[in-house]
Amino acid sequence: MALFAERNQRIGSENAFKVGPHIVHVGQSRGPVVKLNLGEPDYDLPRAVNAEIKRQLDAGNTHYCDPQGTPNLRSAISEYVNRTRGLKTTPGHVVVFPGGKPSIGLTQQIYCNPGDEVIYPSPGFPIYESFIRYVQAVPVPLHLDESAGFTFTAEQLAELITPKTKVIYLNFPSNPTGGVASQAQIEEIADVILRKAPPDVRVYSDEIYERIVFDGQQHYSILQVPGMAERTILASGFSKTFAWTGGRIGYAVLPTVAEAEMFKTLNINYFSCVAPYNQEAAVVALTDETVEREVLEMVRTFEERRDAVLEDLRAIPGVECQKPGGAFYLFPNIEGVCESLGLIDHHANLNDAAKKETSPAGLFQMFALYDHQVAVLDRLSFGRIGVEGKHFLRLSTASELGVLRGGVQRLRDAAQDQTGLEKFLKERPDLNQ
Repeated sequence: MALFAERNQRIGSENAFKVGPHIVHVGQSRGPVVKLNLGEPDYDLPRAVNAEIKRQLDAGNTHYCDPQGTPNLRSAISEYVNRTRGLKTTPGHVVVFPGGKPSIGLTQQIYCNPGDEVIYPSPGFPIYESFIRYVQAVPVPLHLDESAGFTFTAEQLAELITPKTKVIYLNFPSNPTGGVASQAQIEEIADVILRKAPPDVRVYSDEIYERIVFDGQQHYSILQVPGMAERTILASGFSKTFAWTGGRIGYAVLPTVAEAEMFKTLNINYFSCVAPYNQEAAVVALTDETVEREVLEMVRTFEERRDAVLEDLRAIPGVECQKPGGAFYLFPNIEGVCESLGLIDHHANLNDAAKKETSPAGLFQMFALYDHQVAVLDRLSFGRIGVEGKHFLRLSTASELGVLRGGVQRLRDAAQDQTGLEKFLKERPDLNQ
């Protein structure tokens, strides 16, 4: 009898964390690593939010609370989404989770039976594809178009919707690409869904990067399209906008109170509740004017970094890079680098098992880490279906500009280090960790 249940063979992970042991090893053996792998703002928690956490702890607010979320936070979230999206939700539609990931997985468990189809963006947040497989639903990747700023057309989506479709994931601004869809694109996507998908198909609109948009753009949610609020789960949280990744506060706004109750039931079964002192501090994050000013300053800095580092990347021979409209990532195409270094041919000659576990860009990723001490992620980290011939890296720009430029210089050095790469490929030190 096997130790683990069969379903565990289907669960994936998030390579931003899996690369951590490699970073530790390289840091100990070779020297400090420039870490551009994690999507974590390098800013401190806004001062007013930090102060409220301390006040709540001093007041002893450390006990069980409502598994759906504290009334104060659910009211604040409801008011916020109503104001920013023109909705008419109530606190009863809101459910609070420990971060943004639980609502992704719980959505699969609540709506999907084995064999149901789930459409999701690729490249996209890896947890989408991971949970689809876990619940034995059928993953249907919606491939994002590099030439269109990593968005997709309504026609592309229409081709994927079938009678078996149960959930459609959307993510704008996007992780890992930073792609942002215009209002016109969102409205066209909504029109297709309203026409082709039955009313019980749920759209999961992941808007965790909603505040981090550049070039004077305004975030436009699919829930703002008439008829979509009744079909859409709005998911967001506090990790990215407020540089609060360790606070673990995410939320979803459900189309009906009955659906919110179902999520609440699973909350009770999995984790009872989210830390109440953090929830009360999250109210301050949504309502305090000083917090708003700090957020705007952070976003301005991310935009400045994007512009500076984008030019550095484009100056590397063999690298092309689209200008992202939001989030804090760059997603360069390194096909030219992979070709010039012989990585495409090297990968093609690997045995089937080894070939499945990496990619030409993945080989470059590990070489850059082990020999040039810079950590990034490859395209394979953001969806495994249909990635053949896709040679991309993701760089987080959530570091001080000098650090970012130093990291890009290390990538440039790696891209020109044929001798070092040949030695690395013979020894493969990454496989021994």
